[in-house]
Amino acid sequence: MAEPSKQEIDARAYQLWEQAGRPEGREAEFWHLAEQELRNEDKGSPIRTPDTL
Repeated sequence: MAEPSKQEIDARAYQLWEQAGRPEGREAEFWHLAEQELRNEDKGSPIRTPDTL
């Protein structure tokens, strides 16, 4: 799978931010979550850690 584009990450981060009630000051948190989610989209778990590999 190709790396997600900045636009894809931006769009997903915005969706996550809206779903969380648009909290202020947490943009970086949602950006990283969206990036990780998109990178792992083709795998079983949206959040992969060394313990779940």
